[in-house]
Amino acid sequence: MGKLGLYYKQAKDELHKVIFPIKEQVRSAYISVFVVVTIISLFLALIDAIMSVSLSSVIN
Repeated sequence: MGKLGLYYKQAKDELHKVIFPIKEQVRSAYISVFVVVTIISLFLALIDAIMSVSLSSVIN
């Protein structure tokens, strides 16, 4: 068996060891990421608004 055949066999053997997440785990991870990203973006928008108002009051 050549190197390429051995590589293919080992890759296939390793792929059988992989445990794929179930639908509920994927959904839970998606919701968690969405909530964290939403909270961080709202926080950054708040900081941006505060800095914008304070900078405009300093300039005027």
